[in-house]
Amino acid sequence: MTPKSMKAVGVVPAQRELRLIAHPEPALTAPHELKIRTVEVGICGTDREICTFAYGQGPAGSDYLILGHECLGEVTEVGAAVQDLKPGDLVVPSVRRPCADRGCVPCREGRQDFCCTWKFTERGINQVHGFMTESFVEEERYLTPVPRDLRDVAVMAEPLTIAEKGLAQAWQVQQRVPGWEHHSRDGKGRGFGRNAVVLGAGPIGLLGAMKLVIEGFRVFIYSRSAKPNFKADIAAQIGAEYISNLEVSVDELAQRTGNIDLIYEAVGEGHLTFDVMRVLGINGVYILTGIPAEKAPVPVFADNIMRHITLKNQAIIGTVNASPMDFADAIRDLGEFKRRWPAAVGALITGRHKIDAYRELLVGKAAGIKNVIEFA
Repeated sequence: MTPKSMKAVGVVPAQRELRLIAHPEPALTAPHELKIRTVEVGICGTDREICTFAYGQGPAGSDYLILGHECLGEVTEVGAAVQDLKPGDLVVPSVRRPCADRGCVPCREGRQDFCCTWKFTERGINQVHGFMTESFVEEERYLTPVPRDLRDVAVMAEPLTIAEKGLAQAWQVQQRVPGWEHHSRDGKGRGFGRNAVVLGAGPIGLLGAMKLVIEGFRVFIYSRSAKPNFKADIAAQIGAEYISNLEVSVDELAQRTGNIDLIYEAVGEGHLTFDVMRVLGINGVYILTGIPAEKAPVPVFADNIMRHITLKNQAIIGTVNASPMDFADAIRDLGEFKRRWPAAVGALITGRHKIDAYRELLVGKAAGIKNVIEFA
């Protein structure tokens, strides 16, 4: 019997085309698998970059790649060996899948976000179809359950995991500094009394800022647009200070904040990233999330930066992809965001669109913060 087809959005790299594809509806093939009805898929910069054909590879034997890696779905069918999920449950899937190399310890231990071989695959990005379609099949171990009351915001769990993983690494690194991780008596968070600067006010930046606020940091968002603007309004709602880099220089930023204990980069722009690196504070940690396209070299104060990294005991770390714990933490923190700032976290989703709007969303001018395609 010919499988039923369903709508999907994908790229055809050989023809450099973005199109609506009739994709076969999947079926369970193993007892630990579940069938998921797609509820929503978020659009991000990675999806848009794939549509420029800079990268993105479909599965072996397929001439197309279905896009989408930020997803909320609902379980419709479960295999016989599925233990913790049932039809009707909401779930968020992870993105990266482990390599096949037996010598890759991170992949063998479920930490493919630290794959040693770079032979991993990623749904919607590299060799495995993504979630921008009506339904998909996934293994239980790659799914994180979502409470019903988070249905309206859970599609942002995957981008939030970038901050979750980055800050988890920062806490581990900063164990080197006695007293850096301050446990306040009044429950204000591990970062209470410390200053954090977030570069950029897109979804990664604003979600990261929210995470830093609930961890107790005094948060400054350093972004391009001058106030007033709606991103500055969101910053004010969560208790962060919004500063435009068109109005305040990097050196003035450092004077305003005091010692910068942590910088969370979410702009993907090399010149600004390294200019702000100059003002990272004593014992500070710099978290990089951006993956900029290759461009012409830019001038940086290399000797100044190197001197400060050494003399001030600074640490620079990168964060990409995430572990199951990061996904669980993201769901928990989205609940906390919604409890504290329901209007602000809801405002991060600029618009919900039908699948027919895919072309404008993926190759048109980027607008708003987070746009979402609804499937249900």
